[in-house]
Amino acid sequence: MGARIIDGTRIAEEIRSEIKEEAEKLSSVHGVIPGLAVILVGSNLGSIVYVRNKEKAAKDLGFYSITETLPDSISEEELLLRIHALNNDARIHGILVQLPLPSHICERRVIEAIDPEKDVDGFHPMNIGRLVLGEEGFKPCTPAGIQELLMRSGNDPAGKHVVIVGRSNIVGKPLANMLMQKQRGANAVVTVCHTGAHDISQFTRRADILVVAMGRARAITADMVKPGAVVIDVGINRIEDPTAKSGYRLVGDVDFDGVKEVASALTPVPGGVGPMTIAMLLKNTLEAARKGIQHK
Repeated sequence: MGARIIDGTRIAEEIRSEIKEEAEKLSSVHGVIPGLAVILVGSNLGSIVYVRNKEKAAKDLGFYSITETLPDSISEEELLLRIHALNNDARIHGILVQLPLPSHICERRVIEAIDPEKDVDGFHPMNIGRLVLGEEGFKPCTPAGIQELLMRSGNDPAGKHVVIVGRSNIVGKPLANMLMQKQRGANAVVTVCHTGAHDISQFTRRADILVVAMGRARAITADMVKPGAVVIDVGINRIEDPTAKSGYRLVGDVDFDGVKEVASALTPVPGGVGPMTIAMLLKNTLEAARKGIQHK
């Protein structure tokens, strides 16, 4: 029969529509327009495209949005000063510094310089600590998007065995902590495995819900998936394709064509997790604006 495709683009549009409605209420009742500032250092093509998409999405929802493009020669201290200025800018409720940064800049120092109440990427140690403790705070956007995808597609992880392939600070670790909490959209039994395992398949074949974020094109094949499992593919890999105009195409970490014959539900690449990441960034920015009103 084949897996049901979980349409991240459609679900993200649904969320963005909800955000737009709430942002309009915030503006009409409190006179506050959610503000997002994105800092882009250097000229990495992938980062430029991603930042452009974020800015367009924010403006489409009526947010106040600015992008600061800085040369890759900027010093760490100069960058920290820019962040400090945005921390004190009342028009800005959310700050995002696009990663990766040039090698001479310490990412940790940059992330820690952002006001935790404006850390809409959810990477500040204070927000990570809140996440681990199950307290309220900004969740990293991709894990939050995965959680929303599961809930809105009718795949509540509660009581399920979720296997996460990948242990990054951006996806694997925060998602594991989110899904093990005794909360709505969580309460799962979570296993984290990674490429250090001698045989990943002995873990992946036990998953009711399999989340793959390992950064290897088509690494998870049909024989590694439990029949009827829900599979969330976080990977974005560029492979050569002479039939494509660009000479390449994007594929995930999951062998889509094979796994769709085994899984009950599956996210595509592109059009799965990717659109959700931006939607959750906008949701965090809206929440930051709300918190700003409460503090006043």
